[in-house]
Amino acid sequence: MAKKKKSITSVVKKSRMAKRVSAVSRAAKKSSALKRVSAKSPAAKQSRVAKRVSTQSRAVKVRVPAKSILTHVDARGRATMVDVGQKDVTARRAVAEARVMISAELANRIRKNSLAKGNVLDVARLAGIQAAKRTDELIPLCHSLPLDSIQVRAELRRDHVYIWSEAKVTAKTGVEMEALLAVAIAALTVIDMGKSIDRAMTIQGLRMLEKEGGRSGHFVAGAKARR
Repeated sequence: MAKKKKSITSVVKKSRMAKRVSAVSRAAKKSSALKRVSAKSPAAKQSRVAKRVSTQSRAVKVRVPAKSILTHVDARGRATMVDVGQKDVTARRAVAEARVMISAELANRIRKNSLAKGNVLDVARLAGIQAAKRTDELIPLCHSLPLDSIQVRAELRRDHVYIWSEAKVTAKTGVEMEALLAVAIAALTVIDMGKSIDRAMTIQGLRMLEKEGGRSGHFVAGAKARR
C-alpha cells in the first residue's frame, strides 16, 4: 500500500513538472514570436536604418591634417582666421580697379553734374575710402589693419566710370581686400546714384592690378596700374 502511494505521488510530481516545463516552453515560444514580429515592425526597421546611417557617418568623417595646405581651415575642417603672429611686419601695397558700364544719357548727366543725388564721382570716391576702413567687418576672415593710406579715383570715360584704388599698410598681412572692397563699394555707389537714369548698368573687370610686400612678393596683373 505504501509503495502504491509513493508511485502515485511520483506520477503526480512528474505530471506537475511536465506541465511547468510545457508552460515555460510555450512562454519562450511566445516571446520569440513577439520578438520576430517586433523586429519586422516599421519602428524597428527605422531604428536599424538609423544605426546603419550613424555607423556610416562616423566612418566617413575625415579629419584635416593639422598642417593642411588650406591656411583658412583648422584641423576639424572649419573656416578660421589665419594666425599671422609669427610673420614679419613689412610695408604692403595693393592696387585694384573696376568699371561701371553706363548709358550715354547717364554719362551726360554725370558730366553736367545734374543728378538729383549730387556729384556721383565724389560720393563714389568717399564711399570707397570709407569701405576700405571697414573691410574686417564685412569679410569674416580678414584681419583688422591700421591703414597707412587709401586712395580712390572715380573718372568718367566715354561709356563707363573707371574706378581705381590703392591701399597701403605696414603690417603682418596683406591689404588686397581693402583695395578690392574700396573699388567694389565705389562701383555700387555709382549704380545707386545713377539707377534712376540707367537701370541696366553693370560692373565689369573688378580685379587686383598690383600687389607688393609679404612672402609672395610682387604681383602685376598684365600691365602696370594706371595712375
